[in-house]
Amino acid sequence: MNNTEKNKILVSIIIPVYNAGKFLIETIESVLNQSCQDFELILINDGSTDNSSEICSSYQNKDTRIKYFSQVNSGVSVARNVGLSYAVGEYAYCMDSDDTIDRSFIETSYKSAKEQNNDFTIVGDHYCRMLPNVAALPTCAQFLRMEFLKKYNDIRFPENIQPCEDGLFSHQLMALANNIGTNSLGIYHYRSHENQNHLKINDNTEKVLQQIPTWFEILKSFYKRYNLYKTHALHLALFMEHEPFELRYMNMLFSEEQKVRLFKMIRSFTDLYVIPYLKKKDYRKLSLPFIYFLNSNSSSEFDEKYKKYLKNKVLNKKIRLFFAKLIPFGKVRRELRKEINIKYS
Repeated sequence: MNNTEKNKILVSIIIPVYNAGKFLIETIESVLNQSCQDFELILINDGSTDNSSEICSSYQNKDTRIKYFSQVNSGVSVARNVGLSYAVGEYAYCMDSDDTIDRSFIETSYKSAKEQNNDFTIVGDHYCRMLPNVAALPTCAQFLRMEFLKKYNDIRFPENIQPCEDGLFSHQLMALANNIGTNSLGIYHYRSHENQNHLKINDNTEKVLQQIPTWFEILKSFYKRYNLYKTHALHLALFMEHEPFELRYMNMLFSEEQKVRLFKMIRSFTDLYVIPYLKKKDYRKLSLPFIYFLNSNSSSEFDEKYKKYLKNKVLNKKIRLFFAKLIPFGKVRRELRKEINIKYS
């Protein structure tokens, strides 16, 4: 790192805060203890009613690198967008107020972004391994060049949407990025507790269903504005596979009536805006369950196909593990069993 870089803010770290008093000190300390110290920390208090405000004010008084702003409760997207509007670093990173980052997180992310000349750096080994077929990422995996964000200042976290606000944000930016790189060394410590948003979301299936049409309107507006339907058909298909299909249809406890509605929503969008633009080779990048979904006429038809798929998957795994036992070389046998278990997990 040269002298010029040492004299400027390399990274703006943005943390929206809402009733995070139990965890906030540990979160802030994980930032202050970074091996790279050329950062600013932007805390946005989103109308907390606990002691979060006092903690933020206390840290602001201790460290000039900390900027603290408070707003009426408006949601995490508004808070992140406000933070981005104040950010002056070369790169920006948003994290949650109940999580922590490893000591070298900012240093390795900055180094990767600079060396690879990235607009968008994917952070974390798990998310890096998703390339090249990744169409949406959580906030913790997004390390972003501020110059790139300023160029596309119409792309921000969509307000009044949760879940998928981070997925929509990242999906649009990845479609526009000239360079997408990785930092597999960035370690983010995700804290599990009973008040997490995703647990509340899973308990409110109707709210999620009501938001999905808004997701699709955002996508339609974006793809039309940048004329991307033909050039980024696979990118859009992968988003549809990941967000509304895998994370919602397949993993949330919808009633049969809700599944029928969601099936129709996804199929209506894909039939109009995805399938007409997909090339034959693109289908090889999609999962077999999603292809079954796109070729089904109803949710009940797909569910039957999926049951048969799972049955065949279990049978294929058993057959392959049986033959793996016959391999006389222990190391080769163990590696093959490991590969089979990963493939059929």
